[in-house]
Amino acid sequence: MDNDFTADLVTLIDDENVEHNFEILDSIETDKGIFYALSPVYSNAADSLQESGEYYIMELCEEDGEDIYVEVEDDELADELAEIFEKRFEEMFEYEEEEESE
Repeated sequence: MDNDFTADLVTLIDDENVEHNFEILDSIETDKGIFYALSPVYSNAADSLQESGEYYIMELCEEDGEDIYVEVEDDELADELAEIFEKRFEEMFEYEEEEESE
């Protein structure tokens, strides 16, 4: 059994030029684009304990020849994507629980 696990991390810079680290939880491609579910990563363990379990849905876009992540601001699209991500998370966790019980 291979227990190696390395999180896929991405660093994003906000409008105030502050860097934020995120773990890529999942990605999906639809006819509307490529979307990622990102969870904040904290350098301070105490901050991570306060984490509410929320994640951000970002769209991968291209600007000036570079890939950028843009937060999905269309509420209807965000709700549609959240539903897809939530279903996929449930399936992933069910699979992991089944593996652990074997």
